[in-house]
Amino acid sequence: MIKNIKSFAFIVMAMLLGFSSCKKETYSFGDIKTPTNLALTTVIAGANTANPTGNGTGTVSITASSTDAITYKIDFGDGNSKVVSSGTVTYKYLNPGTFDYTVTVNAIGTGGATSSISKKISVFVLFEIPPAMLASLTNGSSKVWVSDRTVPGHFGVGAADMFFPNYYAAAPNERAPCAYDDEITFSRDANKNVSLSIDNKGESFSIGAATGVYGFSGGDGCYAVNTGGVRKLGFSDATSASTPAISTRIQFAVPGNGIINFGTGGKVYEILSITDTQLHLRNIGSDGNSWYQKLKAK
Repeated sequence: MIKNIKSFAFIVMAMLLGFSSCKKETYSFGDIKTPTNLALTTVIAGANTANPTGNGTGTVSITASSTDAITYKIDFGDGNSKVVSSGTVTYKYLNPGTFDYTVTVNAIGTGGATSSISKKISVFVLFEIPPAMLASLTNGSSKVWVSDRTVPGHFGVGAADMFFPNYYAAAPNERAPCAYDDEITFSRDANKNVSLSIDNKGESFSIGAATGVYGFSGGDGCYAVNTGGVRKLGFSDATSASTPAISTRIQFAVPGNGIINFGTGGKVYEILSITDTQLHLRNIGSDGNSWYQKLKAK
């Protein structure tokens, strides 16, 4: 009898030990804490009163801080994001031009609790002008260009979907004197920004369809156009239907009234070709036609 009782006790003890070994472990993560006092600061490289969107590098320093945050997920607003433990990151935007981005920070606390903050920023990214083109255009600092008045087609017009002057191409020295005496200076700065200034000797030539753009009325002729001082140009990939066989596929926008050598009302110029001595431009004028200018280095 005693033997059976001992056997039964042994079985019960084994079962208790088995149940004990199968018991699930429990863990404690401590208190769940939602981050508080979340703050976000952004510093755009080169931003100042004159250039509030930066120096064109597209670089932005982002700093997030909070109480009880373990890590931060930063969404840059351009489709990219990054998780950082410090809350500080330097990011470079790549889209050429000036664009608005919404930077969003999720501060993550214990147990995955989060707090969010967002900030809208405007960032300028300078288009990367090919070095050879930049050198030809500015000679490394500044360069003066004038009308290439002795070559056929130095002044011309064509259909909007064409890339040569199929309507009219001027013969050498055919246009009015005011179309030939302008001096156009392209200059670059240390950040590879390119600016334009024009000495039009008091008058510029305008086509009749564009005189209103420059504050006048009348047909083709010479007008006392204000050339606008020094204007920073905005370069980008060409938006026309040109091909690399007929164009560099790079264009630039001229602020203000957009005038360069003669006025067409257009403000965006596509560089069809460029060398150290010649520059061939195309733009769409106020009349909807494509206009052509050929310049040469002075």
